[in-house]
Amino acid sequence: MSNLDKVLDAAMELPLEQQEMLMQILKNRIVESRRSEIARDAAASIAEFQAGKLKATTAAEAIQELREYLNKPSEADV
Repeated sequence: MSNLDKVLDAAMELPLEQQEMLMQILKNRIVESRRSEIARDAAASIAEFQAGKLKATTAAEAIQELREYLNKPSEADV
C-alpha cells in the first residue's frame, strides 16, 4: 500500500468536520508553497536581469519572439 493510500485511509477515518479542516489546511499549505516557489523564481529572474543575463524587451518583441519559436520546426520534426 502506498503512502498516499495510507494517508487517504487515515483521513477517511476522521469525522467529516476534521476531513474538511484537513482539506482546508492542505489547500492553504499548497497555496503558500506555490507563492514561495513564485517568489524564488521572481528573485532568480531579477538577479539574472541585474547581472545582465536577460535583456529588456517590449511586449511586441516578446510576442514576436514567441511566435517565431512556436513556428520553428522542432528537432523531432526534422
